[in-house]
Amino acid sequence: MFIDQADIHVHGGRGGNGIISFVSNRHHMKGGTDGGSGGSGGAIILRAKAGMSTLYRFQSDSIFRGRPGSNGGNNNKKGARGKDTIIFVPIGTMVFDRKSGGQIADLLSAGDEVVVARGGEGGRGNKSFTNSTRQAPRICERGAKVQSHALRLELKILADVGIIGRPNAGKSSLISLISGKQAKVADYPFTTIIPNIGVVNFDDVHQFVVVDIPGLIEGAHAGKGLGDRFLKHIERTRMLVHMVDLAEAQVRDPLRAYQEINRELAAFNPCLTKRRQLVVGNKIDLVEENEVERLRARFAESAIQLLPVSVVTGRGIPQLITKIYHVLQETTIDKGKTTVPWRVYRYSDKAGFSVRREGNVFILRGEAIEQLVQKLVLDSRDAREYLGGRLKKMGIVRELVRRGIVEGDLLRIGDVELEFHN
Repeated sequence: MFIDQADIHVHGGRGGNGIISFVSNRHHMKGGTDGGSGGSGGAIILRAKAGMSTLYRFQSDSIFRGRPGSNGGNNNKKGARGKDTIIFVPIGTMVFDRKSGGQIADLLSAGDEVVVARGGEGGRGNKSFTNSTRQAPRICERGAKVQSHALRLELKILADVGIIGRPNAGKSSLISLISGKQAKVADYPFTTIIPNIGVVNFDDVHQFVVVDIPGLIEGAHAGKGLGDRFLKHIERTRMLVHMVDLAEAQVRDPLRAYQEINRELAAFNPCLTKRRQLVVGNKIDLVEENEVERLRARFAESAIQLLPVSVVTGRGIPQLITKIYHVLQETTIDKGKTTVPWRVYRYSDKAGFSVRREGNVFILRGEAIEQLVQKLVLDSRDAREYLGGRLKKMGIVRELVRRGIVEGDLLRIGDVELEFHN
């Protein structure tokens, strides 16, 4: 099933914990610290892969969690880093942050990738806290938690040629004929409800990729007939083959039908009006020769060259393929590669903090201090003294005292509440 849009949630792997450990063997009678740090968690990476053409798998598989880092060990052993999780997506997948709506990446080539969730840092073991005045600290950190991100994936098909036109103009029949793609074909509107992709072999050496866009109608740019879902797939084509149905000339003017579709292209994206077009008049097997010539002359009055073909009999098809190939040789388009790194939104000053008082509870906010408290294991006197020293160095204790905090008042930092002692 062709799915070109999906929502997913990604969570980087949590970092491993550091540990408290001391040397204990006959060669080190006085001991010493040897608690290792935890490994960092694994990242979530989206990578474009050739051969994929739909986001269908994400309909049932939409939550991805990175692998956690391993805990540290004794003898200063650092925990192993969590293995990255690679999620394969089709070439042409665009990645958006659902919260901000901002674009994160546009994966245009096989192998293009973007990190959408980084793993958490590993916590430090007590060996990392040892210094000249702190010889045997009972201090360690937990691995850092990671944020989750809600993402939207949108697929825009990458093809050389986009085949457009009203329903029943013969687009699916054409792609079946020139590429061997067995597209569903029937004599009623909107037979094609998904884009069909085919590869045309020009001369056993050169190929080009074609996609037929489901029948466009007036109001398509605003979503009528699901047109807005299909029009986006035209944006990355290098040229367009615009098919009109000459057999319905008595019912609908082919030139007006052509102009109507071009108005929809312009309303959806004005840049599409500059895309090179070959205008193909199909079903000449059902039209008298003099009528074909009359229609060619009518298009010519508007400076449009009409290429008459019959998909049923194959008449004019070899010439059309040759024409498409030569136009492609002359045409380039900047696909606008816009892969960008994941944006991490932080406080304007990471080291900054704010204090708010609610009765005898003082609420301390600030990215750096909240991260520190979140990671520190505060069940030892050494860890609490270490935290107190950091609060003094950052100027937080001075500000708390200025705000009126006294011994015994509660200090809340993130999810942790502590009794204040100066």
